[in-house]
Amino acid sequence: MLLHAQTPLLPPVLRGPLRRAAGLSQRQVAQAVGVRPLQIIRWEAGEAEPRAGVRRVAYSRLLQALAQQHPDIVASTAVP
Repeated sequence: MLLHAQTPLLPPVLRGPLRRAAGLSQRQVAQAVGVRPLQIIRWEAGEAEPRAGVRRVAYSRLLQALAQQHPDIVASTAVP
């Protein structure tokens, strides 16, 4: 069902570069999303994914906004 679909996320290979391009620390992103910095580390490394819910939506929106602000990062990063 569409309502239960996972909120899409940009691939892990883009997450750290986008955050760094925006001048944000992992701690700042963690505070914005409502998780501990270790979660951001794991999400950026592709070791874990945020579960469905408010935090996943917040992280997805943050990544999308950063991708719009830094399209050069998205274009220059090879996505497998």
